[in-house]
Amino acid sequence: MTNVVVVGSQWGDEGKGKIVDWLSERADIVVRFQGGHNAGHTLVIDGVSYKLSLLPSGVVRPGKLAVIGNGVVIDPHALIAEIDKLGKQGVTITPENLRVADNATLILSLHRELDGFREDAASNSGTKIGTTRRGIGPAYEDKVGRRAIRVMDLADLETLPAKVDRLLTHHNALRRGLGEPEISHDAIMLELSSVADKVLPFMETVWVLLDKARRKGARILFEGAQGTLLDIDHGTYPFVTSSNTVAGQAAAGSGMGPGSLGYILGITKAYTTRVGEGPFPTELHDEIGQFLGERGHEFGTVTGRKRRCGWFDAALVRQAVAANGITGIALTKLDVLDGLEELKICVGYTLDGQQIDHLPASQAQQASAKPVYVTLEGWKESTVGARSWADLPAQAIKYVRQVEELIGAPVALLSTSPERDDTILVTDPFED
Repeated sequence: MTNVVVVGSQWGDEGKGKIVDWLSERADIVVRFQGGHNAGHTLVIDGVSYKLSLLPSGVVRPGKLAVIGNGVVIDPHALIAEIDKLGKQGVTITPENLRVADNATLILSLHRELDGFREDAASNSGTKIGTTRRGIGPAYEDKVGRRAIRVMDLADLETLPAKVDRLLTHHNALRRGLGEPEISHDAIMLELSSVADKVLPFMETVWVLLDKARRKGARILFEGAQGTLLDIDHGTYPFVTSSNTVAGQAAAGSGMGPGSLGYILGITKAYTTRVGEGPFPTELHDEIGQFLGERGHEFGTVTGRKRRCGWFDAALVRQAVAANGITGIALTKLDVLDGLEELKICVGYTLDGQQIDHLPASQAQQASAKPVYVTLEGWKESTVGARSWADLPAQAIKYVRQVEELIGAPVALLSTSPERDDTILVTDPFED
């Protein structure tokens, strides 16, 4: 028995929600360890869709403990709203099944506003990153700048005013520089006091809770958001998110040591998608790209933005396998490829007349890299709902085996529809 870390191996939107839900049935605790409410995980259970942005996927299953770790930045209003929304769908969330790290950073209204100011200014200059404008980046900046307001501060009204003053010294200087009105101390204090009573009942010293659970033999599932190629260090910088999305962050973002992580499962879509700005070597601007988007319902869960679509990029996923130490992958949306006469897989790039096997870190070189493809025969039979290898066409199996060989990691799970039971299990990560 081992703990499992789930990470995205592409630019996010790989289908982590379904896989985490599938695994959560075997887990005792599900932990979110980074990001904010810019994640978009859709779970389909008995025909009912649950869309989560901040809460760990385990909250929809009775008897599971959901934990938001210290690596997450938390918008308290978004947290409360998501709890209320799920409550209307019949999911009861209380301090008995949800715990929030006391040392997690809060996202405030001033963070959301700053995010918007910057994106608007960048749009005018042609340097837009494409953030969700939810204040996540500015909140992480304050965390690193050691001026953030944290969950535990809501319970310490004596020291909170001085912390708010320190925060506003920084933010009001920024707002003056952007030509925006300053924010008053009283406005932020009112904002914090309005949510304190609703957030504090969930507060927990998470590292202690998890350490005790580990020692008792609990199965812990670590749930990442976004994807490896959006990692602040290892992604296509600067078109990335504001946190580390790789598996190592599961330790830092929860308070558990790296030795407790166990099996690293990389969620990998059978083709490639991306939301927002940034390089995308295998992007398709033709009818096949449109086909993938329509068949795969490629619209962002959080933003509703249309995703860019392209062929599977084995070179990029191979990088993700290395950066995360991925043990095995869960290959999702294989059924979207049904009916295509031929399929292409990127195996490397050409840059300045040379062939390379990885995407460089340089922004200019990323924009100039051209994909090198291998071509495989497609299949006409349907793979929708397949639950065993025997249900798959021979060419679909050949495609999967080619992916395994090119990325250097085996397929542990194969997903063939949004339904959680339409999954072929090769290796149970908890038993590896």
